Amino acid sequence: MARKKTKKRKENDDEDYSSAGYLLSEEVRANIYAIISLSLSFILILAYFNLAGSIGRYTLQAGNYFLGWGYFILPLILLLLSFSYFRSPKLKIHFNYLNIVGATLVLLSSLTLLELFLPTKGGLIGKLGNSIFRYFGFWGNLIMNLTIFFLGVILTLNSPIHLSWLWSKLKRRSDTSLSDEEIVSSDEPITNLSSEPEEVAEPEKKESLPETQDQPVTSADHIPKFKIKGPYKLPSLSLLDQGNTHPRGGDIRANANIIKRTLESFGIEVEMGEVNVGPTVTQYTLRPVEGVKLSSITALQNDLSLALAAHPLRIEAPIPGKSLVGIEVPNKSVSLVKLGNIFKELKLKNYLSSLTFPLGRDVKGKIVLANLAQMPHLLIAGATGTGKSVSIHSLLMSLLMENSPQTLRLILVDPKRVELSHYNGIDHLVTPVITDNKKVLPVLRWVIHEMEHRYDLLSEEGVRDIKGFNKKAIQNKKMILPYLVVVIDELADLMMAYGRDLEGLIIRIAQMSRATGIHLVISTQRPSVEVITGLIKANITARVALQVASQVDSRTILDMGGAEKLLGHGDMLYLSPTSSKPLRIQGAFISEEEVDRLIDFIIKESNTEPDELNIDLDNFIAKYTHINIQGEEGEEWQEDELYPQALELVTKTGKASASFLQRKLRIGYARAARLLDMLEEEGVIGPGEGAKPRQVYIRPKNENGSKE
Repeated sequence: MARKKTKKRKENDDEDYSSAGYLLSEEVRANIYAIISLSLSFILILAYFNLAGSIGRYTLQAGNYFLGWGYFILPLILLLLSFSYFRSPKLKIHFNYLNIVGATLVLLSSLTLLELFLPTKGGLIGKLGNSIFRYFGFWGNLIMNLTIFFLGVILTLNSPIHLSWLWSKLKRRSDTSLSDEEIVSSDEPITNLSSEPEEVAEPEKKESLPETQDQPVTSADHIPKFKIKGPYKLPSLSLLDQGNTHPRGGDIRANANIIKRTLESFGIEVEMGEVNVGPTVTQYTLRPVEGVKLSSITALQNDLSLALAAHPLRIEAPIPGKSLVGIEVPNKSVSLVKLGNIFKELKLKNYLSSLTFPLGRDVKGKIVLANLAQMPHLLIAGATGTGKSVSIHSLLMSLLMENSPQTLRLILVDPKRVELSHYNGIDHLVTPVITDNKKVLPVLRWVIHEMEHRYDLLSEEGVRDIKGFNKKAIQNKKMILPYLVVVIDELADLMMAYGRDLEGLIIRIAQMSRATGIHLVISTQRPSVEVITGLIKANITARVALQVASQVDSRTILDMGGAEKLLGHGDMLYLSPTSSKPLRIQGAFISEEEVDRLIDFIIKESNTEPDELNIDLDNFIAKYTHINIQGEEGEEWQEDELYPQALELVTKTGKASASFLQRKLRIGYARAARLLDMLEEEGVIGPGEGAKPRQVYIRPKNENGSKE
């Protein structure tokens, strides 16, 4: 028994000893190795000038005997090692024996080459190396030692040698023979839409291109940028703020040990995996042993939150595409994901399509892109103050940065009257920002009318979608059809006023408009089933959920929980049409000052001439929806197509109630109540008196022509 206790105590001591190594992170250890290498190189240099004391003199004598002139190479190699270790936090280079092996190979090959060209100057080691390779002859000796030298450099730096930049520079020079001024001044549209994009620095592209939830962007998704009539220029990146802030995830090694020990205390053995530090949260990955149920890990969420002193904590079991479980712990300090930094990293003007925009960065810090043409509609929902308006501004600014009014048009609906009103004045707007709720239904009917008109154009050209139509238009040098994006900032307020009528219009647009290039972006701060109905969710599969109050709201948006555990301030879950699980993203941030600068720039570059797509909403209302303006305040009544039937029913039966009209006409309550208001306005029925039935003033005529 005593032996077992001694053995167990020894195992615990070994575990504590091994965990003590976690007190120093990889970055700290790399810096320690770098400083030691740097100090040794300085001591060798001081020893040559007799400034390092007696130890320096003995070191110089030994170096001259063994290394000869190669003594001066040794400080350079130590400086190379120091540089490698200082770069290690960025390149994720870990200290191992290969670095020392590489430095040793560099030194030995350098001494042998020195002895080859300057005999008796390579020291004892140089003579030994030269005697080994002398059987290869002079040129063979040279090639062998150069090979060893470059292998040593690669091992020392632990980094490959890229020569693709030379090829990319030569290719860019040949491709940019035409100056930018000549390209901008040309009024002819770009015609090589079907050509493949040029491959430039393939290894760099793989690092810079983000991993998207949707299909990768191809040349077929790209709509060429056209120069509109007039001196219009796309906004430059200098209008966006830039500057990086680094997140701080706390003691990563200690947290990993806490997670492992907490799970082991409940009888769950796991193997810790990689740790991803994102802008908002740090994701700890683990692999449970065989026979462990994932439900037993997710059930310990509160226990892990207590052990880590972190709330809220989210568990993703499993991580999509991996046999790992992810535990997302909030960072001690978050990083602000600025839209300007993302644009600078992506270089959007080189390869992204017109409707591609960055959502933000995931838990690994990688940029996540979304393509509105592939969604094809987007729903943004979350509680007040969680970042919905910032997400809409980021989306709109991303589209405006890449599109002229000839390739993109906007319809903005802002019931709150303060968020989108400063977009007035840009040529991208089909109509001024709509702040009057009474104009929302007419403008959506105009969108349906425009959609049907575009379908007629597509059928005439014999193409399937807007991409094929624009491709033919480019080849025939005709006007293209611009994309049309409809943004509704607050859906809940409109649903309370118009209910099923608004829902029917949204569903009609969502079902039919993809091929015509019309896309919806809807936002709401009240994610309830009365606002986000089942039909709306069925037709808008791309959804962004920000922080919500309860799991019920999260299920309303995403059909699953998780949004209630977000941190707010742009922390979101993005559910893509191509994925069954949401992706956690820290949304891109753009300030009001940046939005104002971009809008001012676009207004200055705008063309004042009216466009064919611009609509006079009042004329459209009068022509297509029969709205008569009555009263001094301009109160508008829309004549319903069921009004004659409702009038006939009421006058024949002498009954006037909303439930009666609902049963007879098979309509919803909101429409029946509006028909009653119209009948009351026309003097057919009297005003409502609580639970009493309304009085009918007009009775049907009998066969003799007199009223009954």
